[in-house]
Amino acid sequence: MDRRQRKTREAIFGAFTALLAEKDFEHITVGEIIDRADVGRATFYSHFETKDFLLKELCAELFCHISDAVEENCDHKHIFDCVAPDSAFLHLFMHLQKNDNGILELLSSRNNGLFLRYFKDNLMRFAENQLPHFISEKNKSLPKSYLVNHIASTFVETVHWWLTGGRKESPETMTGYFLAVL
Repeated sequence: MDRRQRKTREAIFGAFTALLAEKDFEHITVGEIIDRADVGRATFYSHFETKDFLLKELCAELFCHISDAVEENCDHKHIFDCVAPDSAFLHLFMHLQKNDNGILELLSSRNNGLFLRYFKDNLMRFAENQLPHFISEKNKSLPKSYLVNHIASTFVETVHWWLTGGRKESPETMTGYFLAVL
């Protein structure tokens, strides 16, 4: 992706996340996104097929950023920016704590089913890559797909518990809770 395409994509992501801070996903229109991003409709659709696809790409961008940080791949420019900790799950909790790019609005909105599906799908791919860290003597006979699903589901439910409790615990504490139950 060239610099111009990347800047356009960042403008669209920025407009989208700013709108998410103001209203629920379902009430945001493509027209509002392109007006705020100051891009044309054709430009929007050359980057994203639909508003749902934009949502999917926002979630994928978060997990790509975290995966690149784990692999120390600095070639990719992300809309998420930070100094990454050693733990990939702590890294994810830190972005959630910071509400980076309006991610909490998506997770806590009334109609978050679509985003949660994208979030869990990305989380499952991420968990599969992190699986060697979770294999122990007691669970090595479990089917890999079951273990990956369990890790992703446990993380989603841990995040949900944290959000409904008002995010009182630090990302470090939440990572400890999450890892303790696995």
